[in-house]
Amino acid sequence: MALSDKRYVFLVDDEPIQNEMLKDFLSERYTYEIKIFESGEEALANMHLHPEIVVLDYHLNAHLNDAKNGVEILKDIKDQYPDTQVIMLSGQDKIDVAIDTMKYGAFDYIVKGESAFSRIENVINNASELHKLKVVNEGYKRTITLLTIVIGLIIIGALFFTFVKPVLGQ
Repeated sequence: MALSDKRYVFLVDDEPIQNEMLKDFLSERYTYEIKIFESGEEALANMHLHPEIVVLDYHLNAHLNDAKNGVEILKDIKDQYPDTQVIMLSGQDKIDVAIDTMKYGAFDYIVKGESAFSRIENVINNASELHKLKVVNEGYKRTITLLTIVIGLIIIGALFFTFVKPVLGQ
């Protein structure tokens, strides 16, 4: 979980126009801090910000042949930051590509096209709701742990005053 109050979404695409259009679209709808990266390596270098969501292009090495592709970046993100939800975005409408990304931990796979932005909005809503549920669940776990400790101390105190104190008092 992030240590700051800022909630980040990373947009990772080697097409600057795509990044800017998606940033504008999301900025109108969300209060997330949106960061744009043109390479997966650049995004990985900033993962210390603990983004809640990463929208990641599948074909990141189109312009730079030595750059990692989207699946390689996805694997790195999920290995180091498993709580970050990664939404894969691709121009490829192939089921085997989608299955491959889901196998490595993508939250969803969206094909670029005229409905892509609205689909991203829906997926971000779902990912955000999942994040909120995880935060609430962690809060419940901490509360239950604290209550268990308090109840344990009460029981120990009751046992002490019932059995040990009368023996010591004689």
